[in-house]
Amino acid sequence: MLKFLSRVRIEFNALDPRTASCLEFLAQCNARKAKESNPSCAVQVKRRTDDQPPKITVTFVNGVEQVYDATTTPAQDIRNMILEKGQSLETEQMFRDAGESWPVIIPGGELHQPAPGTKPKKAEEKKQ
Repeated sequence: MLKFLSRVRIEFNALDPRTASCLEFLAQCNARKAKESNPSCAVQVKRRTDDQPPKITVTFVNGVEQVYDATTTPAQDIRNMILEKGQSLETEQMFRDAGESWPVIIPGGELHQPAPGTKPKKAEEKKQ
């Protein structure tokens, strides 16, 4: 997960009962395997004393910053959203490295064409 991030900032009040998601996410970030995937990712923890809700702010390697509300979003969901966005970033970088434009625009007519080697009519007949 950390390989897609350049910075993680976790803010919470230690006395707030809504901090479970922040603490679980912090544990995931501090796991040895996660740290080895991107040693340059900075993980910052800010203990707040006010009544602000806990939040997790991540900065992706392309500079995009995303803020997650840790009171309503479980840590696993935040992790999954980061992984999904990271995979999209990897795909984007792969296209840029190949000299292709991004985003890829697929003409509408091509979207509904069967893939080579597939026989859609036979597949429909088997369903019936």
